[in-house]
Amino acid sequence: MDIKPMKILLIEDDVDECNNFIECVKKRKDVEMIGMTDSDIEGLKLVRINKPEGIILDLELNNSTSGNSDSLDFLDKVKKLNPNYNPIIIVTTHISSKRTYDILHRKGVEIIMYKGHPGYSYNKVINQLISLREIKPDKTVDILKEELQEKENKISEYIYEELDLIGITAKLKGRQYTHDAILYLIQNEGENVNVIQHLAKVYKKSGNTITNGIQNAIIHAWRVSAVEDLEAYYTARVNYDTGIPTPMEFIYYYVDKIKKKI
Repeated sequence: MDIKPMKILLIEDDVDECNNFIECVKKRKDVEMIGMTDSDIEGLKLVRINKPEGIILDLELNNSTSGNSDSLDFLDKVKKLNPNYNPIIIVTTHISSKRTYDILHRKGVEIIMYKGHPGYSYNKVINQLISLREIKPDKTVDILKEELQEKENKISEYIYEELDLIGITAKLKGRQYTHDAILYLIQNEGENVNVIQHLAKVYKKSGNTITNGIQNAIIHAWRVSAVEDLEAYYTARVNYDTGIPTPMEFIYYYVDKIKKKI
C-alpha cells in the first residue's frame, strides 16, 4: 500500500531559501508543499485551513510582509487550534542559543536545525520530517534525535580515521574543511549542491580560501606520508603531471569510500 505524500507548510521569509525548498520538493515523491508564506499570521491561517502534517518554520521572520519578527507566538497559537491536531514542526534558525532552543522544545518543537551547521541542507530538513512521520509509537523524539546524531558522529569518525591514515592531521586547517565537505556530500546524496560555496558561507570565507585550505592539506599529505601508505589508502588514479589529486577528486574519492562503510 502506497503511503500518501506528507503535506508540508513552509513559513520562511528568505526568497532563496523558499526557492531551494521548492526545488527540493519537486524532486521528491514523499512530500507535497501545500502552502508557503513569509508571515506567521498568514501561516496560522494556512494551518487552520489545510492542516499540514509537517511545518518548516523559520524562527526569524525579519523580512515578513505582515506578521511578527519571530515565530514564538505562532507555536502557542497552533497548540490552541485543535487538541487533536499535532503537526510535526521543525524550526530552522541562524540562532545557536541553548536558552532559545529550550524555549522552543517546551513549546513543542520536535527538531531545531541551525542554518549555519555544515550539514544543514533543505533535503536534510525534509528528511527529518519524514523520519519523524515514520517514528514508531514506542520511540520518543529524543531517542530519534540521538540515533541521528550517533549516525552523524559515526560518519565523522570514519572521515577522521581516513584522513589520519594519510597524514592529514588535526593541526592542518584544511582538515576541517575536508571533513565538512565529505560529510555534507554524504548527507546530501543525489542533490545538485556546490559544496565549496556551502563551506564558504558557513565559515564566512571565500571559495578560494576553502579550496586552498583543502589543497594545502592534500599537498602536505603527499609530502610527508610514506608512498606505501598513500598507495594503500588512496587507491584512485592521481594526475600524472601534478602527482596529487585535486580537492574535488580527493573529496569525492572519500565520499564514495565512506558510503561503502556505512
